[in-house]
Amino acid sequence: MTGKPELLPADPTGIAVAAERLRAGGLVALPTETVYGLAARADSASAVAQIYRAKGRPDFNPLIVHIPDIAAAERIAEFDDRARRLAAAFWPGALTMVLPLRINAGIAPAVTAGLPTIALRCPAHPAMRAVLQAADLPLAAPSANRSGGVSPSRAEHVAASLGAAVDLVLDGGPCAAGIESTIVALRNSGWEILRPGPITEAQIADVLGPSEASLAKGGIEAPGQLASHYSPGKPVRLGAESAQADEFLIGFGPVAGQISLSPSGDLAEAASRLYDCLHAAQNAAQPRIAIAPVPDDGIGKAINDRLGRAAA
Repeated sequence: MTGKPELLPADPTGIAVAAERLRAGGLVALPTETVYGLAARADSASAVAQIYRAKGRPDFNPLIVHIPDIAAAERIAEFDDRARRLAAAFWPGALTMVLPLRINAGIAPAVTAGLPTIALRCPAHPAMRAVLQAADLPLAAPSANRSGGVSPSRAEHVAASLGAAVDLVLDGGPCAAGIESTIVALRNSGWEILRPGPITEAQIADVLGPSEASLAKGGIEAPGQLASHYSPGKPVRLGAESAQADEFLIGFGPVAGQISLSPSGDLAEAASRLYDCLHAAQNAAQPRIAIAPVPDDGIGKAINDRLGRAAA
């Protein structure tokens, strides 16, 4: 994208400007604790259409709607006891729930991509929460980057990816978690993780008990389920213990690399640095990328999910 968006700090003035732009139907990139989101009012078909145009996003890929609290969420989706227990345990935070959409919820049809369900999250980042309160609107907000590319964990990533396609970027610094929210679908019997993230399967099982849900049938029910996603635009080799001559190596633990997800082997640090490292590799001179092995434990499962889609 050519040109640059307006960039404002996430202070009271910036938050007020962002809320006004959103009420007027504009696009604003906002910081969350996971990644930066490209927000528009979820009740406006024309505003939501701007998200799809700016991202080049396929229209069969639904969007997450961000709300300030469970009361706002219950005006949009049907909650049962399980959903309320999850909200009590993990909201505000990095958990998205896929729930039945209420009749006359007032959400633009493009948000749900024609599905009878909606993905809802109550974010924890103070700037995002302040904008939600000031705008007094549910906000559809996928990651603020071109569709299929590396997600943005800093304001400069948004500007580099979207340019003037976004009206305003609210700069809240680097995102703490660094990878997208966990998405869980509540089925008629049991539950299922549609996208792994900072909230682990074990943490959800501690609240709801083991899942007995059958696996999804392969359709796109939530963001982040496309086989190829988070792509740095170069071939990616996973599980690398060393780099070949034409590779930029992203290390982890004892595998050093030109840059490291976490020299100490800390998975939370690796998650927070994942997209920073992929952006660095994307901009490096080497035409190929190699990535050190990452354990598939806890949040490592979410990291490896992103890496597998980046390499697809």
